[in-house]
Amino acid sequence: MLPGHSWRAPSTGAGRIWIDAVVASAPNVELLWWEGCPNWKDALGMLRDGMRSVGLDPDTIDVREISTDADAEREEFVGSPTIRVNGRDVQPPGDDPAGLTCRVYRLRDGRISPLPDPQDLRETLSKAIEGGGE
Repeated sequence: MLPGHSWRAPSTGAGRIWIDAVVASAPNVELLWWEGCPNWKDALGMLRDGMRSVGLDPDTIDVREISTDADAEREEFVGSPTIRVNGRDVQPPGDDPAGLTCRVYRLRDGRISPLPDPQDLRETLSKAIEGGGE
């Protein structure tokens, strides 16, 4: 059985009916982006794939453009792309200042990347489904 899913026997007929229990408890997933950064579209594709891999609906991603310095300050936006699950950054930025810029991530193997590590993303999504990422 997939995490976050359950089944029940129908009252009539044979077989099982899957009930998507994730809908009621699905994490809030956000992708914040800035038009000056070309990496946000790749991040959206990676995020969609990551959500599918853990049984979440990628159509529920809240995709928001950050277009002003005031927006960046208000959202604590440290660069594009920024991915948050239940309000928590996939890779907390530390003391990086808010602003309209391309973001830099550190992968698990130590390399620098314009995108977060896919394993970090899947792990964050999985923990949020289990209730540990809130």
